Order: sequence, then C-alpha cells, then structure tokens
Amino acid sequence: MNQDIWNEKCVLSPSLICLDMCNLESQVRILENAGITMLHVDILDGHFSPSMPLGLDLVRQLREKTDIAFDCHVMVTEQDYFVDELLDIGVQQIVFHAETQPHIDGMLNRIHAKGVRAGVALKPATPLSAVDYVLEKCDTVLLMLINPGYAFMKGEKQVSYADRKVRELRSMIQARGLDTKIEIDGRISKENMRAYGKDVVDYFVTGSTVLSRNDLAGSLAQAQALREEIIKG
Repeated sequence: MNQDIWNEKCVLSPSLICLDMCNLESQVRILENAGITMLHVDILDGHFSPSMPLGLDLVRQLREKTDIAFDCHVMVTEQDYFVDELLDIGVQQIVFHAETQPHIDGMLNRIHAKGVRAGVALKPATPLSAVDYVLEKCDTVLLMLINPGYAFMKGEKQVSYADRKVRELRSMIQARGLDTKIEIDGRISKENMRAYGKDVVDYFVTGSTVLSRNDLAGSLAQAQALREEIIKG
C-alpha cells in the first residue's frame, strides 16, 4: 500500500456509507479504477451518532478485497472495543472523537503503538482548544462541519463558523511548524474543495454532495478532474 498518499494534496476520501450498500465490492472497484487511494469508513454505534449503517464484519470482509487505505472515523460513545477491532482488521488511520474520549493522549499512543496513523475528530461546536496540547501527536485532525448523524436531514447545512474554524486550525498547525493534516467531513462540496484544496485542507470526505450512487464513475471523474485543476492551479 502506497504510504505517500497521506502527503498528497487535496485528497478525496469517499464516504463508504454514501455508496450503494448492497453492492459495495463493485462500488469499491469503481473507486479503484478512478484512482481513489483512500476510503472513509464511518464507524457509528447508534448512540453517539443516531445511525448505524456499517458493521465491523463488513469492514473486515471489505479489507480483504481491496488495497485502498482505510481512513476510519470512530463516532461512538465507548471507543475501546471499536478501536481494538479496527486495529485487528488492519486499517491505516483511526480518528476518534475528543468528546467521548477521557484519555485523548493515551488513545493516540495506543493507536500509534500498532503502527497506525492516529488523529482526533471534533464536532462542529467543540473548540480547537480540545487538541491544543496533543496537536503534535495527531497525524490528522478531522473537523465535522455538520452535526454527527444528521447528514440525512435535507435542511442540515454546514455550520456558519466552519470557515473560521478550518482556517484557525491551519494557522495553529503552521505556527508550530507541524505536518498534521486537516480533514473535513459533512456535506463537503466542490466549493469546499475550491476554497481549501490548494493549501488549507488535506483530505476531503466526499459523500452525496459530490458523488452520485447512480453515476459513481462519472461523478468521480468530475471530482478527480477538479482535484487536478486545484493542484495545478
């Protein structure tokens, strides 16, 4: 598996739960053919986030069928079990929520000890101060731009303060001379890619706002073309 993908610019990380759940293997093949190198895997427990679209057994089976890097976002109340299972499955990155982790530094250490990239995710209203003292240990900080579990609500829009939060995190990282990556998640659009893809955000979790289940290959081609335009621009 190519480790250089984590240092590329404007990386697309398609959301697994936004694909055709009844035809995941064929959908992943379409991602591979489109040159996608990272797959965003949301692990939800139905409690922290009021939905539960994926099971760990499904993730384990899919892991055996593709070499795409698994970028896992753990959105659960009790994290230990899920993190241990993902480590056993063999994923490449685990990002967990600060809001439900009493030992943020310890969990980062625990994941890193297994040779896996580790990071912290923040809900929209959680301040950046939550990662202030562990920023140096984070491979990635994921900022949610909508509230967890509410992507199915058609009226749910990105929070009004999203831009300020994203740019303030980039300033924090640059001020310390760190290589910590920024990932954004929650109704990510082509406009978000244009605004942040050049030098602000590293990974874009792309879902139904960018990709279409009915024309996955075509919508992926458009997204990849935009990415190339942004990188070269």
